[in-house]
Amino acid sequence: LDAIVKTETPNLDLLPAHIDLVGAEIEMINLTSREYKMKAVLERIKDQYDFIIIDCSPSLGLITINSLTAADSVIIPVQCEYFALEGLGKLLNTIKIVQNRLNPELQIEGILLTMYDVRLRLSNQVVEEVKTHFQDLVFDTIIQRNTRLSEAPSYGVSVIMHDANCKGAINYLNLAREIVRKNGLVTEEQDVNTATL
Repeated sequence: LDAIVKTETPNLDLLPAHIDLVGAEIEMINLTSREYKMKAVLERIKDQYDFIIIDCSPSLGLITINSLTAADSVIIPVQCEYFALEGLGKLLNTIKIVQNRLNPELQIEGILLTMYDVRLRLSNQVVEEVKTHFQDLVFDTIIQRNTRLSEAPSYGVSVIMHDANCKGAINYLNLAREIVRKNGLVTEEQDVNTATL
């Protein structure tokens, strides 16, 4: 927890990944209760934050299992690309296993469609197929492909800091509003007032 970094953004701290994580899964294999290591650490700090967001790699290794075991809910990003649905099926199966064996309280917050390009037929087909199969689980917000969004990490800033008016920033702000509203943390009236600021 000494590695928590304060950022320029008010009320936003980071706990960045480190090169040592490369060998972490191998080191954890022989530990008892290895799936609960992250949960134990986050329990010590969770009261200091409204939200703790764990950004996982696409792999379904022990670190991802730890993340799912520690989480209250999971947002499933799905790129609007060809193999996305295959990966979605595997992840949903893993989530079901985690719910059955490690974290029965784990909820699916929603499926987030990303890398959407309105000009591509494939993007539109993926959106349609995901919405058909998963209906209410799919967020209304879709994250569009956006150059400014892709550039932001190279400047070491969020897309909001990089260009708050670009489509990517607006998409993520809309997603944040949708999540906060869905969890009853803001009323429709408060949300409208915030949107007009």
